Amino acid sequence: MARPVQIVIDAASPARLAEFWLAALENRGYVIPGPPGNFPDWPAFLAAQGVPEDRWDSASAIEDPAGAQPRIYFQRVPEPKTVKNRVHLDLQAGGGPTVPLAEQRERVAAEVARLVGLGATRLAEHTELGTHWVVMQDPEGNEFCV
Repeated sequence: MARPVQIVIDAASPARLAEFWLAALENRGYVIPGPPGNFPDWPAFLAAQGVPEDRWDSASAIEDPAGAQPRIYFQRVPEPKTVKNRVHLDLQAGGGPTVPLAEQRERVAAEVARLVGLGATRLAEHTELGTHWVVMQDPEGNEFCV
């Protein structure tokens, strides 16, 4: 039996970071899952479970309802990010080495502009071995590539 994979990202505000990544991964099928049972929203579910309000932003997630892509789980941690990620997401906007470099640059530039509008920060631009990409940070400083 196949087991699903979940990617976990530490965060200061899991709900805010989940909203950023939901928008960043638009058109990839991700959604923020609803609460279990017949609860109208997560605050109602958490209140019914007796979770104190100051813990309501302890975790969040985005997932692909079809299950074709890994779930991304955001968990609150007390410490801020201090060093470079050892694992990162790559949004693969350029299309790879089979796409002409000029077209890759255009695709990447458009995606970078969209993500900056969502709150991301542009760090560095690279072209190597026929592939063009930009290193960015999400609103909490986690690196990712476009």
